[in-house]
Amino acid sequence: MKYIKIIPILFFIYSCGGGGSSDISSEIENPVNQNPNTIVESCSNTSRQGMQKCDLKHDNLDRFYFIYIPNNLDTNISVPVLFALHGYGSSALSHLTYTNYFSLADRDNFIVVYPQGATTPTLSAHWNVGGWTSKSTVKDIEFIDTIIDLVKDKIQIDETRIYSSGMSNGGYMSYSLACNLGNKIAAVASVTGSMTPDNFDDCNPSKPISVLQIHGLQDVVVPYIGSSGSKSIPDVIDFWINYNSCSLEPNRVIKYSNLALINFDTYENCLNNTNVKLILHAEMGHNWPFINTYNLSASNEVWNFVSQFNLSGKIN
Repeated sequence: MKYIKIIPILFFIYSCGGGGSSDISSEIENPVNQNPNTIVESCSNTSRQGMQKCDLKHDNLDRFYFIYIPNNLDTNISVPVLFALHGYGSSALSHLTYTNYFSLADRDNFIVVYPQGATTPTLSAHWNVGGWTSKSTVKDIEFIDTIIDLVKDKIQIDETRIYSSGMSNGGYMSYSLACNLGNKIAAVASVTGSMTPDNFDDCNPSKPISVLQIHGLQDVVVPYIGSSGSKSIPDVIDFWINYNSCSLEPNRVIKYSNLALINFDTYENCLNNTNVKLILHAEMGHNWPFINTYNLSASNEVWNFVSQFNLSGKIN
């Protein structure tokens, strides 16, 4: 498929004034006429320095994503890419605000991509993961694959170090990418997500892949013990342990947060030196945890985990 970039003159807009939230959207050029086999992308800068919003037409749907490119990015080397996927009914804008991967990206020289899920007549903004999203016909795996091609067309990325992370439905989607796009995704992380029975039963990854699951025992939206629409977290972890042929006994670290237990279980000795890791918080619900709320930073845990791996396994 042919890709066309439309890149306007670059200038950054700094927000100023009161303490209210800043509007990071900015005016987007109208896309040019396109034929059905051409992806036309129109990108423009936002009020957040280093952030662009890119619009495109994919499978006859208007889609967009935000991309954060650190100002100090070392362009002399290929850089990793982290996809950050929002939850059901949420937005890329909300997700980028609370995950706040920016300081990590600045420090460790990587790019963050925040795609926006599609809205349909029957579903709010979502990622199509089968099961409870089965009414959706949105081709989200292909959408993410298209974004990868668009990003690598304009930035020198390390194609062996593309990662996916997500909250809730975004975590489900990250597992779907592990199952269906493992030739491009090096590792995934799910925060309060799971796998639908459909995705679980059909999952056939192309290679061993490292996965991180962060979950709370008090989650009633995506219960730890599972539900009709979600596999239990033990089932999900067991699937990846078995698929990656990991040791059955984890390396366990236990921490306490205001008398609440946090288990860090890492399953090692897997094929291709991959890992499977579960961080289980006894008091956490359906939340993205922060240090000041749960003595746990999901953003730090996600990046510290996935960044250890490339498509061949753990980086030596």
